[in-house]
This record gives sequence, C-alpha cells and structure tokens, in this order.
Amino acid sequence: MPLSKLNLAELAERAKLLRRHIIRSTTQCASGHPTSSLSAVEIVNALYFGGMLHYDPKNPRWPDRDYFIMSKGHAAPLLYAALAEAGYFPVDDLMTLRHIGSPLEGHPNYRRLPGVEASTGSLGQGLSIGLGAALAARMDQRDSRVFVLLGDGEINEGQVWEAVMAAVKFKANNLIAIVDRNGYQQTGAAKEVLDLDPIPAKFAAFGWHADEIDGHDQVAVLEALHRARNNPSQPSVIVARTVKGFPIIDLLSEKNHHGKPLSPAEMEKALAMLA
Repeated sequence: MPLSKLNLAELAERAKLLRRHIIRSTTQCASGHPTSSLSAVEIVNALYFGGMLHYDPKNPRWPDRDYFIMSKGHAAPLLYAALAEAGYFPVDDLMTLRHIGSPLEGHPNYRRLPGVEASTGSLGQGLSIGLGAALAARMDQRDSRVFVLLGDGEINEGQVWEAVMAAVKFKANNLIAIVDRNGYQQTGAAKEVLDLDPIPAKFAAFGWHADEIDGHDQVAVLEALHRARNNPSQPSVIVARTVKGFPIIDLLSEKNHHGKPLSPAEMEKALAMLA
C-alpha cells in the first residue's frame, strides 16, 4: 500500500510544515533536539510523503509494510511530526511532546506510539535492529525495505560497523542506511571528536553501495532513495550532507545548538521564516 506521492511543490510545503511542528513542539515543552531534527527533514519527507515508504496508518503492523527506524532517536520530534501528518495520530498531540503521560516521549518508544518501529536513543543500535528486520522480512518472503536513519556522530559506535559487516555477509539488499551528515554531535564537530571521512568509501570498502548527496535537495534525496530501493545485490547507504538547524541557522546562538529548544521569541522568528 504505497502512499500517493506528493509533487515537488507539495513536498516543499510539507517540509516547511514538518519544520514548524518540530519548532513548536520543542519550544512549548522547553526541551528536545530541534536542530538535530531539522537537518533530516528532506530525508523523512521523501520517505513518508514522496512514495518511498510503504505503510498504512490504519494498520500500523501491516505485515507487508516497509520499516523506518530513527536510530538517532533524539530526532524524535521529526519522526513524530511525520507520523502525525501521515495519519498515525492527531496532529494536535504533537504539543504533548515530553509531557508526563504522553506517548510522545523524548526518544521513540515502540510500546507506546503507533508507527514507531523501534525504541531508540541509545545510539549505535538502530542499524543492528534494522538488519534484523530486513533478514526477518526475507525469511518471511516479504518484499519489505528497511530504512535506518543514523547520525554522523552515532556512526562512531562499533556496533554500527558490526552491523555494516553482517549486512554484507547476509546479503541484506533490502537494508538502506541513511547518514544525516550534519557535521556535529553532542560535544562538538564530528570531525574533531572522531574524523570518519570519507564515510561513503568506508561503507563501500565493506561491500555496500554508497551514495553521497546534498541532503537538503529534495530531488537528490528522492533519486538516491529510488536507487537504493531498487539495488538488487547489496545493502545501500546514502550519506546526506546537511546543515544542523537548517534553514534557521542564522537564528541560533551557536553552531552546535544541540539539545536546546528555541525561546518563544526565537520560535516566532523561525516560524516567520518558514511561512
């Protein structure tokens, strides 16, 4: 059951809407990770609204669905915005983010919210979970694809590279990793913490098909996802070059505005930019 695809103009408006949801929800609870969410909007937008992900919000556990795993679980505000707009739960619920009792927890919780495929937040685990889902789908003879969104700081984790190697060994051609290469992690610039460049070449050295794109170019994202969906022989990775906080970076007080919501005044300026 593929979702009907939006055209490029509609996708551009949907991207603005997702960003407005991210900003509003994190500011109202004075918590969360808006900039880490904003950098990956075009990626998630293409998956849910560009026809790349097969899903049914009325039947979240539809056996033949594709899977999206937000491995960089701190970007939950983006996942929640997409799920709400896709019809998994009311859009108004986004304003309960991180409230006591709300299923919209600070990191995705598989047990509490429809559409969440894995509980994430402990970084480095999502690709292993995705590999398991990909192999299970193959054993069940289902044509499901599994997409996993990782952060560029997250791929410092050794477990990620164990999954990279295992995916090639088990020929998981239905597994697609996407690295949100926004250049920063919690404690500073990714290159300063641990320089993993060139990332595409490292994946390719293990036997993955590797693409590198401008992660804010919606057409480039769609084309890369299409190539990955249709690769018959090997797992695929898309390294998406992005900007943390895009496109409101001029409003931010520091380059690595990690885990800091906007103030109400900053929120109004950001929303005006996204009108």
